[in-house]
Amino acid sequence: MFPYFLLTLSIVLELFATSMLKYSDSFTKVWPTIGCLLGYAIAFYTLTHVLKYIPLSITYATWSGVGLVATALISVFIFQEGYNIYTILGIALTVIGIVILNLFGNAGH
Repeated sequence: MFPYFLLTLSIVLELFATSMLKYSDSFTKVWPTIGCLLGYAIAFYTLTHVLKYIPLSITYATWSGVGLVATALISVFIFQEGYNIYTILGIALTVIGIVILNLFGNAGH
């Protein structure tokens, strides 16, 4: 259970860092820039510890996939960016891929 807590923490930090990247206005605002850099640094550090327990393929697919889906939702609901049927389809396919990898991705080990 602990590795999944670390994976969740890493995802949350990555989402924070990505949101700060948007707020940093191309690294022209100091505090969002610092938040972005620290968020990514701690997210990657945390991710290295996840890899001690969960295979790389599952870890990275989950981390990047959940991050992608959550970032798309943040962009729509917080940053008021648009979406269309292709956005929804892409998110759905990503979620399906994450589920398949988590259920069957490590079947040979």
